[in-house]
Amino acid sequence: MADVGGVTGDQLRSLIERIERLEEEKAALAEDIREVFAEAKGNGFDVKIMRQIIRLRKMETGDRQELEALLDTYKAALGML
Repeated sequence: MADVGGVTGDQLRSLIERIERLEEEKAALAEDIREVFAEAKGNGFDVKIMRQIIRLRKMETGDRQELEALLDTYKAALGML
């Protein structure tokens, strides 16, 4: 294949195909995650709260503590505590 801008057509095709395979895997994983959430919901768990917990668990401890402190401050200011 032709060499365009220092990249061969074969190399470009290979990269595109790898990305396409990874996109397919990502879609399959997303479907698996939806199924787990559906199972959780079927067992009586609140999926919205589970998503929040997952988001919080991804955060660094200090960042999470700062977020929770600010949330408590705002709630107190609004009379929600």
